[in-house]
Amino acid sequence: MVNTTFLPASPANEPVREYRPGTPETSSLKARCKEMASTTVEIPCIVGGEEIFTGKITEWRAPHDHSRVLCKWHASTPELQAKAIATGQKAWREWSETPFHVRTAIFDKAAELLSGPWRDVVNASTMLGQSKTCFQAEIDAACELIDFWRFNCYYALSQIYTDQPQSAEGIHNYVDHRPLEGFVVAITPFNFTSIGGNLPTAPALMGNVAIWKPSHSSMLSNYYVMKLLEEAGLPPGVINFVPRDPKIGIAALMNSEHLAGIHYTGSTAVFQSLWQTMAQNLPSYRAYPRIVGETGGKDFIFAHESADIDALVTGALRGAFEYQGQKCSAASRMYVPRKIWTAVRDRLIAEMHTIKMGDVEDFSNFMGAVINEKAFDKITGYIDYARDNSGGEVLQGGEATRDDGWFIQPTLIGCTDPTFKTMQEEIFGPVLSVYVYDENKLDAALNLCDTTSPYALTGGVFAQDRLMAEEISAALRHAAGNFYINDKPTGAVVGQQPFGGARASGTDDKAGSALNLIRWVAPRTVKETYNPPTDYRYPHMG
Repeated sequence: MVNTTFLPASPANEPVREYRPGTPETSSLKARCKEMASTTVEIPCIVGGEEIFTGKITEWRAPHDHSRVLCKWHASTPELQAKAIATGQKAWREWSETPFHVRTAIFDKAAELLSGPWRDVVNASTMLGQSKTCFQAEIDAACELIDFWRFNCYYALSQIYTDQPQSAEGIHNYVDHRPLEGFVVAITPFNFTSIGGNLPTAPALMGNVAIWKPSHSSMLSNYYVMKLLEEAGLPPGVINFVPRDPKIGIAALMNSEHLAGIHYTGSTAVFQSLWQTMAQNLPSYRAYPRIVGETGGKDFIFAHESADIDALVTGALRGAFEYQGQKCSAASRMYVPRKIWTAVRDRLIAEMHTIKMGDVEDFSNFMGAVINEKAFDKITGYIDYARDNSGGEVLQGGEATRDDGWFIQPTLIGCTDPTFKTMQEEIFGPVLSVYVYDENKLDAALNLCDTTSPYALTGGVFAQDRLMAEEISAALRHAAGNFYINDKPTGAVVGQQPFGGARASGTDDKAGSALNLIRWVAPRTVKETYNPPTDYRYPHMG
């Protein structure tokens, strides 16, 4: 049972560095980027603390500069995955019984290392490997991951371990929050280094062991996060770092009787296939595995006629085009009343002309490149569809080049058909589709917003009329797990807006909160009776 005598104060969010021109922090990060861009790192699998070079090598080039080979990573084999399971099982016994204050000390130290000497390393690797600007890398790879580690430690103690039942006279009741038996598979995405770091460590904080399958498109930054955790004192085998070749997959992990859970962020289709596989394997598992996932989104901005146009346009630009629209929370569709559409359109187009796109080492750029060729082809396919079919029209942008990097201009599509393909389907790129509605038919427009997409991740309303903002929020209550009033639908902050959605967007277990952490424990209720009865007879029996 965890000692809850000392309850620390709630942590503060990590301050965000702005990287203004000429500052020491800017010079330091630029120097690290330059050094890292000229080096090719060889990345092994890490099992039980041992670096294993399988010889099955894949290289990763900077998305914005194809001439730069940033890393060559070694893919795991089914045999190595089996070794990771066995190693994790061996580590589980000691780690599951390690006192909570010892576990938190490791992740608190990891947060301090990332806040200090590792900050430039993890930020630069995120910038180069995932084509993020310095600011997008800072709020993700540094600040959010630091917050995940600090707040998770606090929530585990303050909201889970301290939540104990009442005890009647002569009885002591308590709950023992045990880790799950087995291992948790953490399958992480390319777009957020912080998610890469959180998905294996959140279960580990609660006493579990994890097998981390990083995205091949964020291998460089994820590898450095793993090395940081080792420096912080994470014992060997608690988290095993197991990249894999997509052709091989993770069947060895999914078929193991010791699978205790899946912590996932990625596409809806893959998540559903994992769930189906797990369901088919249920008779062979020692326990019912937990499954926690955050998947797709078709995130929206709904504008009311009272919206502040400057605020609306800024929210749309940042919400749709920061990190090339490759955030699961990125604004992808917008509903604007006809009354203000002309002003909104003209301002949007004018501002889009000013957006700079290019190499992320140039700190004046607002956008970099999309992650890879597959994403490039998918996104440009949607733009071509809008050009070639009635119901949609490319109003601005839409040009793309693959010569030196995977660059796609920020694109605005006007849709006369509210069910046009780009209004319904997840694109995951710098494309914003807009439907202009009749302000006299507000309820119909709200119904369209609620029902057009199968997703329910993020969304928001812009309205200066606060009563209407509340009415619209109520109408869209189930359309988004994270809802914003007069703000872009991206940028959830740990400790302030726990993140996650429902419907086809995931299990809504709210990363960065106790709601997520509690999925990784198996409570045991204990009752101790100080003076047990010694006669089976009850008073009513005379």
